[in-house]
Amino acid sequence: MTFLAAAIQMATKSDKPANLERAEHLIRLAAARGAQLVALPETFNWRGKRADEPRAAETLEGESIARMARLARELEIHLLAGSIAEIAPGEEKRYNTSVLLGPDGARIAVYRKIHLFDVDLPGRVTIKESDAKLPGTEVVAAATALGTIGMSVCYDLRFPELYRRLTFAGALILAIPSAFTFPTGEAHWETLIRARAIENQCYVIAPAQFGPNVHGFSDYGNSMIVDPWGRVLARAPDQEGVIVAPLELDYLERVRRELPALGHARLNY
Repeated sequence: MTFLAAAIQMATKSDKPANLERAEHLIRLAAARGAQLVALPETFNWRGKRADEPRAAETLEGESIARMARLARELEIHLLAGSIAEIAPGEEKRYNTSVLLGPDGARIAVYRKIHLFDVDLPGRVTIKESDAKLPGTEVVAAATALGTIGMSVCYDLRFPELYRRLTFAGALILAIPSAFTFPTGEAHWETLIRARAIENQCYVIAPAQFGPNVHGFSDYGNSMIVDPWGRVLARAPDQEGVIVAPLELDYLERVRRELPALGHARLNY
């Protein structure tokens, strides 16, 4: 089976209605280009000051996921709503939550980011995601008509054991919606994405945030779609937009058959 997949690159700000309008425009553009799987970046619906996040957070029944569900149903696509700040009942902190929607608009899977980005690069960027977010606990491999999709978010990319577990759970496609900082992205983004694709013999879709953000630093962009041999099929330029590439599952099976490394694994995850 072969189908087109799209990764959307955004520069999300603190105006949620404007962000949702922009996301819808880009999703419609991707669908018009024939994409059957469309992926949005991390925090696609809102990015603002941490003090404002409690007011911007939503439940999975809130306006952001509801609007994405209506679009998925109207356009008859699989839609990965990159991530939102999800309200956690009874908690002051929130989850960083990715939602996969089917062509009928129904939720196929929900993944809450496991690895939180707590980093201090002096003079460049300091972030402590755990101050505002709760870590998820569940590894999520979502069975779909297009193949099983392994779900993750941004900083998860640095933890190969997560992707090996997803692959052993049947994943053929790894989704990595992100907001990688420029310093870490320039150094490691492409290398890590291609490594995850090669070592797991999977397609990787990595939609990302781009450009200066409300936190005072820049996001790296470079949204990518990579094949199971580690080849970059599509890369976004330095702007908002859509990249599209074919995912050929017969080719994936050939890669796994001719280089059966997954079958040679000796350690359990």
